[in-house]
Amino acid sequence: MIDLKNLYDDFRDGDVIKAYAKIINQDAKKLNRTINIMEVCGGHTHTIMKYGLPQLLPDNINFIHGPGCPVCIMPKERIDHAFVLSMQSDVILVTLGDMIKVPSSRGSLQQARAKGADVRFVYSPLDCIKIAQDNQDKKIIFFAIGFETTTPMTAVLLDQVIKQNIPNILFHINHVTVPEVMKELIDSRDIHIDSYNNKIDAFLGPSHVSVIAGSKIYKEFPTKYSRPVVVSGFEPVDVMEGISMIVKQFIENRCELEIEYKRVVTYDGNIKAQNLINQYFEKVSLFRWRGLGNVPDSGLKLRDEFDRYNAEVIYRDILPKAEIEDHKLCICGDILRGMAKPPECTIFGTACKPNSPIGSCMVSSEGACSAYYKYGNLI
Repeated sequence: MIDLKNLYDDFRDGDVIKAYAKIINQDAKKLNRTINIMEVCGGHTHTIMKYGLPQLLPDNINFIHGPGCPVCIMPKERIDHAFVLSMQSDVILVTLGDMIKVPSSRGSLQQARAKGADVRFVYSPLDCIKIAQDNQDKKIIFFAIGFETTTPMTAVLLDQVIKQNIPNILFHINHVTVPEVMKELIDSRDIHIDSYNNKIDAFLGPSHVSVIAGSKIYKEFPTKYSRPVVVSGFEPVDVMEGISMIVKQFIENRCELEIEYKRVVTYDGNIKAQNLINQYFEKVSLFRWRGLGNVPDSGLKLRDEFDRYNAEVIYRDILPKAEIEDHKLCICGDILRGMAKPPECTIFGTACKPNSPIGSCMVSSEGACSAYYKYGNLI
């Protein structure tokens, strides 16, 4: 039997990483300026920090940390929704594990649970079915989060709820999409974000998102925005090869969409998953991202014909509506849009730590602040 460890060992090989570093350092000498590369996904950020990749690269290759993860960008008012719903006596609130510590204006879900709320965390949304069967006198509300990666799982759960005629599972949808926020980071004039001061020269495209949506979702960035995109895997060798491919585009005066992660990602993506998403979800005109403001067409909602499963519709009279800003000392917004790095925050590593987070970038296991706190001594 093949050891699963063998499947990724080669992608963490130190000699291969150093070989790519040598190639990048040689190629970077041909650049006439610094290249700022935004890794959109927090999985890339943690790989970059964990393996100390910045210290292997020349000074004219600079990483900019992007929106990171769906937990990082969830605004406080949406988490307030989860808190309020969880405190209803007839509700069991179910969500994914990273949401437990995220602070809102009313408290975190961990604090709600301490006050007696029935809050449960699952690895798979389909676990809601067993919870619903065991608690038929309760409403099971799945607080759904995630980029394109996790949206199909929510769609599958709804599909099963309908097919099995399960009456006590509801949904609070907080799924968001990546390309729209990438556009926002380049050319927005939202009052919350001054994108025209951004320094993004190229994007390291998220890999898991691209498995579902396909690399096609980035096709306009090279053509319309003059930013090359290389879709890269999460292992350090993947990231280094992705960086090398971006550098070669600049020295060869190219601006293209390329896939480094060809062993998993295709141009078209998972069509079956895309069709299932489109069957149950539609775009919302605006979705507010934490620290980024309102991003057009970047969120999903249940289609109107599924309102009977929509917790936001059923509980609309008790859900708070006011927008809530972050703590005045927290600069997660600047970090999420690549305008600052965690050590620039005055409360980083002091008042704000993983066990006492002030901002979302420290809460999430994929957040940039969490990565710097855990691995910052490596660079």
